[in-house]
Amino acid sequence: MKTTYWIGHTIFRAAAKAFFRYQVVGREKLVQSGSVLIASNHESFLDPPLVGIAYDDDVYYLARKTLFRGPTSWLYPRWNAIPVDQEAPDMSSLKRIVKILRSGQRVVVFPEGARTLDGELQPGEAGVGLIAAKSHATIQPVRIFGAREALPRGSGRLKFHPITIVVGDPIELTPAEQKAKGREAYQAISDRIMGVIAEIKHPSQK
Repeated sequence: MKTTYWIGHTIFRAAAKAFFRYQVVGREKLVQSGSVLIASNHESFLDPPLVGIAYDDDVYYLARKTLFRGPTSWLYPRWNAIPVDQEAPDMSSLKRIVKILRSGQRVVVFPEGARTLDGELQPGEAGVGLIAAKSHATIQPVRIFGAREALPRGSGRLKFHPITIVVGDPIELTPAEQKAKGREAYQAISDRIMGVIAEIKHPSQK
């Protein structure tokens, strides 16, 4: 039993509903079994737990390796966080992520890498395409709305703004994509994932 994980999950879900009127639209589209690569846009420091609490089961996250220092070096691993060097991603981290996915787990990734500054979607990074191709996981696209308004990049001031997670239709890679090799091929997969995320609209826009 991952006690520390579930304490954090319970507290954050309750706080998100109380302070941000958090809701998940399209929950029925969430893939509930097997290997799932959950791909989301990146608006705020709040994004990882906001995506994670959409699920009733535990998920894994990627986190900057600089967060694994001091007291948080104990906490983050218990929150299923995987350390990654954003400046120079190494193959050992990518292999660990692929191994976790192949074991039938769910992993949250943000293809854009960095949080958006202006609210616009940014290009995805090739590394996400590599993970998708090597793991053969189902890709679950989701899009976050409102997190940037609640806590934008570079700000330490939290605002109680409504936050909505909208779930898109799952993506299955083609046999050719599963055999993809090389940066260009991985980038094409990442671009496809970001294209699907871009098509996800807020309920008010439909």
